[in-house]
Amino acid sequence: MAELEYGPVDIYVVSFQGDRPDDATLSALGDLMVGDEIRLLDLLIVARGEDGSVTIREFEEFRDDYGFTVVELEASGIIGDEDIDTLADGIPPGMAGAIMAIELLWAKRIASAFAASGGEVLQVERIPATVVNQVFAAAADVE
Repeated sequence: MAELEYGPVDIYVVSFQGDRPDDATLSALGDLMVGDEIRLLDLLIVARGEDGSVTIREFEEFRDDYGFTVVELEASGIIGDEDIDTLADGIPPGMAGAIMAIELLWAKRIASAFAASGGEVLQVERIPATVVNQVFAAAADVE
């Protein structure tokens, strides 16, 4: 089997203060893309007003303002309207969030290797970083 065209995609919803991610977050995201660790497939900014109203900004509307002038989204629109409606519900009133579809390029390489050997990834479970860190911190406190 040939290499897979796309690897696994994670959807992240990240809340932040104000109407945009901070410069350090944007810089880290840019570093990961340049380093061939991830491929940003889609990115939206969703703001929820105190009254519950939702404003959605597409990537093309803010790309220059956020310094993504050389970034082209591979699959803009992969996050559909129904996804946005569901995911935006998790953003608290008065806050904004980024909804990102991120392809994990390292996972694409390993999935391609599995497929070439006749294996198939049947399921993947992701443990959020905050949970992993809490578990290890709790374990360290016990020692």
